[in-house]
Amino acid sequence: MIYHVLALGDVTSEEGVRHLAKHLRGVKKLKNISFTVINGENIAGVGLTPEQAEDLFCAGADVITLGNHTWGRQQIASMLEDNSYLLRPANFTGRAPGRGWGVYDCGTVRIGVMNLIGRCDLDFNAENPFTTADRLLKGDKPTFTLVDFHAEATSEKLAMAYYLDGRVSALWGTHTHVPTADERIFPKGTGYITDLGMTGPVESVLGIRPEQSIEKFLGGMPGRYRPAEGACKAQGAVFGLDDQTGLCVAVVRIDIR
Repeated sequence: MIYHVLALGDVTSEEGVRHLAKHLRGVKKLKNISFTVINGENIAGVGLTPEQAEDLFCAGADVITLGNHTWGRQQIASMLEDNSYLLRPANFTGRAPGRGWGVYDCGTVRIGVMNLIGRCDLDFNAENPFTTADRLLKGDKPTFTLVDFHAEATSEKLAMAYYLDGRVSALWGTHTHVPTADERIFPKGTGYITDLGMTGPVESVLGIRPEQSIEKFLGGMPGRYRPAEGACKAQGAVFGLDDQTGLCVAVVRIDIR
């Protein structure tokens, strides 16, 4: 049987959450989606609050992943400890609250989700994501294993995909907020895309008001970034996964408007 997993890119504002609340459940029904993973680390601009996380779950997320803005709203720390469906990068230091790996029972299948952060141009004193993945994959093997690799460099994401090819069902990149057109299935069966894109206002610079971003590049003082307004999009990919092999048979980009 083929299971369909939906992965959506970084939600950049509460406007993005409201867009998902309006459209996501209908899309999931239309696309026969069994499981949904959404990166939510930018809902508050930098980070997210527990209330925003709950809103995203209510909109249709099964698991929320984070990234370099995990601690942008430090009140999320207690929720990271208490809610196993909210993940921060697994290769943060062992002193960080929360977890970066979860396995979830979904009827006849078990789905593992791993959240990692890259180290190329992201200086968070993180442990090696490659060896962290090795360590986490040594345990009991779920039916499907999904990886959100929150990283800046396309080379690091591609290298990770080759490294984990055949050992995980699907791996996607987040962080850059711009969708890539390289969705594919790797030689040993891992589904892949370098970046899912973002969920938030269409007329924006990565979710931020264009005039603020322009002012910064002109050398001015843009002030505290404010999310853009207006019509939204939700970008990501649907992965078709075979429950007999645990591997990917199809990857299709999605853009919900």
